[in-house]
Amino acid sequence: MNGDLSRLSTDQVMDLNALRKRLARMSDAELRRFGQSARSLCCPGANFNKPPRDVFLIQLMEARAEWRRRRAFEK
Repeated sequence: MNGDLSRLSTDQVMDLNALRKRLARMSDAELRRFGQSARSLCCPGANFNKPPRDVFLIQLMEARAEWRRRRAFEK
């Protein structure tokens, strides 16, 4: 599943180029689900009131950037 964020761990190095390519290949619906998953993992309740992990913040920012990129072409 493209929106599965569970395979990330704190000891992995994130490959931003691979993430961006993966997001670009997703349909709009898949991208929305991915972004919603990333957003939910960044909320305080998901982290026992601790700050969200950087990998989830980065994924959320990249999903939002991809969404904005797609919407820019619609204007």
